[in-house]
Amino acid sequence: MSAGHASTAAQETTEDLVGIGFGPANLALAIAIAEHNGERAPDQGFRCAFVERQPEFGWHPGMLLEGATMQVSFLKDLATMRDPGSRFTFLRYLHARDRLADFINQKSFFPTRVEFHDYLRWCAAAFEGQVAYGRHAVDVRPVERGGLVEGFEVVTRPVDGGGADRVLRTRDIALGTGLRPRLPEGVSTGAYVWHNRDLLFRAPELTHRPRRRFTVVGAGQSAAETVDYLYRTFPDAEVCAVFTRYGYSPADDSPFANRIFDPSAVDDFYDAPEDVKRSLLAYHGNTNYSVVDGELIEQLYRTVYQEKVSGTERLRILNTTSLTGVEELPDGGARAVLRSLTTGERFTLDSDAVVLATGYRPRDPRDLLGPLADECLTDGQGRLRIDRDHRVVTTDRVRAGIYLQGAGTEHTHGITSSLLSTLAVRSGRIRDSLLTRRAERADQTEQAEQAEQVERTESTAPVRATGAIPAPARPAPEAAGVAAHSG
Repeated sequence: MSAGHASTAAQETTEDLVGIGFGPANLALAIAIAEHNGERAPDQGFRCAFVERQPEFGWHPGMLLEGATMQVSFLKDLATMRDPGSRFTFLRYLHARDRLADFINQKSFFPTRVEFHDYLRWCAAAFEGQVAYGRHAVDVRPVERGGLVEGFEVVTRPVDGGGADRVLRTRDIALGTGLRPRLPEGVSTGAYVWHNRDLLFRAPELTHRPRRRFTVVGAGQSAAETVDYLYRTFPDAEVCAVFTRYGYSPADDSPFANRIFDPSAVDDFYDAPEDVKRSLLAYHGNTNYSVVDGELIEQLYRTVYQEKVSGTERLRILNTTSLTGVEELPDGGARAVLRSLTTGERFTLDSDAVVLATGYRPRDPRDLLGPLADECLTDGQGRLRIDRDHRVVTTDRVRAGIYLQGAGTEHTHGITSSLLSTLAVRSGRIRDSLLTRRAERADQTEQAEQAEQVERTESTAPVRATGAIPAPARPAPEAAGVAAHSG
């Protein structure tokens, strides 16, 4: 790396790890590292820093709907599955909040999403000094030595555009940048077209509602929750649920199916042949993708039925229907252009807002890596090759580690990749890999220094004859001259 690269931004000391993104995944990794450091002398600790574009810690804050519960057990928090005695378990959080007995009396494994979010923020508060909030990584540059990439420079910039760039130099990086909203082809968000992730931010701002109607597109849990929220929050409005299926499909949360989320299932999936991996993802997609909690399905169905009884239908289910386009209207609101899959009929719905609960897709980490992306190896389908320890497989030229947290690893590590279920165990595995690689680098450095020392010693040591017959003494020049001139 040329010196000019570093001259445009403030330079910091070298970290052992820089985490890009500070959501639950990198938060769990920070906890695992903190637990390691707590058992070591201060000078033996593992140094890490994180960069997060949000102004403070937040986990899907736009969907923290009142009464919505988690779909995973509280025991699958950020630490319990790795270390039940950790000070960062959900039970320790409840004890600190003086709610442990009250929670137990609920007889439920599933806290509300609001409460679990508070637990995550409680954990994140312990790492305030290590996280640069309100900044995003704009570049990752290689730090080279002798033609080998020994580390990285992570260039960060304030999200609001104010202030200077900063550079974090590190030996390894962990990319935990999460997911980005998936939008229907040809559709973009706007003043009256939202992705559901912004629901709680945008809905209260909608004061002008001349059409008294909302259109929600999608068939998964978030879509059903959005329909329920809008129906309860705006009692004067019609809510139209649009999806291509015949009805909402229930999530399979049966005990045997849930084994797909066990840590051991990740090992099974990773070692399986490619055709088996595809089959497993297809078989068990209904544990997570485009499915809805059974109780919510029944609640929405009861609502539809009771409205038919009363003769006033505010909740409309437009099944086997696809969205073909969205147009924002000049006087406010948006028009959803729809097509019936069974009849082919096309029609429109003018709404105060169209909410796209159409899921997420992983970010490609190569977008951030720049020229380093060429050093990352791929499989026959152009997907990144990823080791079991979640490290990207690179060319031999790259000695530093690029670790992927969650999204983008489903093809190698299975359906839990972007979920909470295995965060505790995964963070421990990544931490152990980081520590092992640091020890290996230290050994390599020590061996290299010893070799250099031996080479210097040999090059400067005097040459000594051992066991040789000494050469005869050379006569003085004068004696040699006399001999030359005699007879």
